[in-house]
Amino acid sequence: MTASSWVAAWAGLVPPGVDVLDLAAGKGRHTAFFAARGYRVTALDRDVSALVPSDMVEVIAADLEDGSPWPLAGRRFGAIVVTNYLHRPLFPALIATLQPGGILLYETFMEGNERFGKPSRPAFLLKDGELLDLVRGRFSVTAYEARMISQPKMAMVQRIAARLL
Repeated sequence: MTASSWVAAWAGLVPPGVDVLDLAAGKGRHTAFFAARGYRVTALDRDVSALVPSDMVEVIAADLEDGSPWPLAGRRFGAIVVTNYLHRPLFPALIATLQPGGILLYETFMEGNERFGKPSRPAFLLKDGELLDLVRGRFSVTAYEARMISQPKMAMVQRIAARLL
């Protein structure tokens, strides 16, 4: 399991010693990536069977789409990593969970991906420029892309690396 090339490229923005949230952590590739670099990581997913807690890794099982309260209310993180996941109602809670000056590394599928397979439903695809709209006026954008990628598979993605003002 290797980290997304986007996350690996921009991980250097994450200040040493901050806590990292890996949202919709899946099998934990970004959890492992940051923990191996000395960060304390909270890995949150509805299925945590592939995630292993340790001194550096806190694992939280939560279904983020069932209407339950945000499981991290009152907590702050120095960085939040989200890849291959989109649930728009979480955006306000996600931003509120990032401490001032914190880093957002977000990468997921966008419109146009339906021609390559799943996800193909509009609810799971960012609209053109949607990540930029999300951070406008609240973040300093270091890098942004909206493009077709060929690795790990053909897909249309948007990705952003930004610092909360």
